[in-house]
Amino acid sequence: MGQLSMQSRAADGGPGKPLQAETDRPLDPLTLSTIWHSLQRICREMRRVIERTAQSYLISQLKDISVGIWDGDGNTVAIPVGLPIQFVGAKYSVRYIMKEYGDDIYSGDVFLANDPYRGYSCHPPDWGYFRPIFQGSRPVFWTLARAHVEDTGAAFPGAYFSDPYDVHSEGLLIPGVKVIERGREQRDIMRLIFNNVRLAEGVRNDSYAMIAATQLAENRLLDLIGKYGIETVQRCVEIMQARTEQAVRACISAMPDGVYRGESSTDDDGVELDVPVTVRCDVTVNGEQLTIDFSRSDAQRKGFVNCSYPSTYSCSVASAILFLDPALAEYHNEGTMRPIEVIAPEGLVVNAKYPAPMGGAPVSMGGNIQEAVMMAMSQALPTRAAAGWGRRYGQYIYGIDPRTGGLYVFPGYHAEGGSGAVWGYDGYQGSASLGTLGEIARPNTEDYEIRFPWKVISREFRKDSSGAGRWRGGPGFHWEVVNLGGDAGMHTGAGQGETTFAHGCLGGRPTMPNVCHIVHGNGEKVLAKVHRLHKVVRGDHVVKDTSGGGGVGPPEERDPMAVLEDVTINELVTIETARDVYRVVIDRATLQIDWERTNALREAAGPAESR
Repeated sequence: MGQLSMQSRAADGGPGKPLQAETDRPLDPLTLSTIWHSLQRICREMRRVIERTAQSYLISQLKDISVGIWDGDGNTVAIPVGLPIQFVGAKYSVRYIMKEYGDDIYSGDVFLANDPYRGYSCHPPDWGYFRPIFQGSRPVFWTLARAHVEDTGAAFPGAYFSDPYDVHSEGLLIPGVKVIERGREQRDIMRLIFNNVRLAEGVRNDSYAMIAATQLAENRLLDLIGKYGIETVQRCVEIMQARTEQAVRACISAMPDGVYRGESSTDDDGVELDVPVTVRCDVTVNGEQLTIDFSRSDAQRKGFVNCSYPSTYSCSVASAILFLDPALAEYHNEGTMRPIEVIAPEGLVVNAKYPAPMGGAPVSMGGNIQEAVMMAMSQALPTRAAAGWGRRYGQYIYGIDPRTGGLYVFPGYHAEGGSGAVWGYDGYQGSASLGTLGEIARPNTEDYEIRFPWKVISREFRKDSSGAGRWRGGPGFHWEVVNLGGDAGMHTGAGQGETTFAHGCLGGRPTMPNVCHIVHGNGEKVLAKVHRLHKVVRGDHVVKDTSGGGGVGPPEERDPMAVLEDVTINELVTIETARDVYRVVIDRATLQIDWERTNALREAAGPAESR
């Protein structure tokens, strides 16, 4: 079990000795490992069930899904797969439901929550189905399946409307309501819910896929308890949480004590246009404790970029985890979270008061929270520095499909850039936005041409779009599609990065601007800015050029052969950028490095520390 096991040897009694629980009864290491990995496998199996049975494009193809397991007190047990903002802080949702229902919780119950204030969802389109799992008369585990549904009944289809009146404008709000009681569906409640969303049949099918995943988790967990007994399973969970906490504290204690600062801005809030909204964090390392404080962030906004505290908590913890020992990646649980404190005073954009809208929390402020924490942590640990990713630059296009006569909602994860570089490695190319940490899959071009009345003209990496550095970011995209249907609306709420940019690290360049145009049939080219509603008619082209991730380290320190490869093989960098930014001169005729001129350029630039 890698570094996690080694961190725990003192508590285990050393190699070759049986593990000891608090009761001082020996616990077979094979049993511990089997139970722990079984919990991880159950989560992955849950996700697979949803992928194979859900029908909407967002869930079945893009995999906008999160699952997990919590104990009977709402402490995190297993969260191996998912989008950070959807599930890292889901313990707050579990505890909210337990507090609201008290003793009125039974085996076979399922609860639905999507309300950011009463239920602690990150934003209304993310519906979470929670199931308590009983052993005897008490719940010993909770499981969650949460995914982004096609519609929530908001003012516009897709729910990324950036100029809402309040959170109620963003759709139906469900505060942890019991939709199945003792195994019996509450039909009146479900009818009421589905009657208030567009594309109701698709949302219903996706909901049943999530409910089925929680049923599978219950079956698997009860099998596990039946085989090993509840006391053994719970002891294994407690040991793994304690081991993870010990390992995380060891990672933190290895960081230099101090206060490290980071900040990140989104272009605007969707109401007060072209006015950036900024989050600022102070990360304090004090011994084996890490505190992430957002007290200097901007006040909450009228627009849709606000976050609830659980969302801010989720994004902060997920970003801090990136800087811990990679051997811990499969083991995060409540033990990870105990040494990390997140401070976000109420009334700020990171912990907004009701009824502030929160529709853009995952794609706007959530990503900015992650960027700010990454910037601060990169100062604390330069040898694990991580640059910002290409900013999310999605859109929601909705209209009537002439082939079916029905409404369609075309979501976008097609064009935002790749990941930022990290110390020692270039950024991944083609990964989805930072808020998903790569969990969202890139859509299949042929699939969305079949589903939606739009044809892809171009989808390729954009040259010179990577944040330059000793290690460069993953590239952005050039993406062009044409409307083969009728009149449609395009909301650009799911985007940012036209006027604000993700950071580079240690002399690496930040990301560059995103830009989108609508090109009409007469050749007129209109700028389509983020956080606005645009009209697109038949024959219109939507063209996006997006930024890649940020770079790490000065660009002129990049290996010249890596620059040559990016020019001649990867075709991600032009000869001009190689010369002007990376200080590598490539002969246009031979496509070989002119070493004499390259050395002269780099010597003229001087050492990085003197610039």
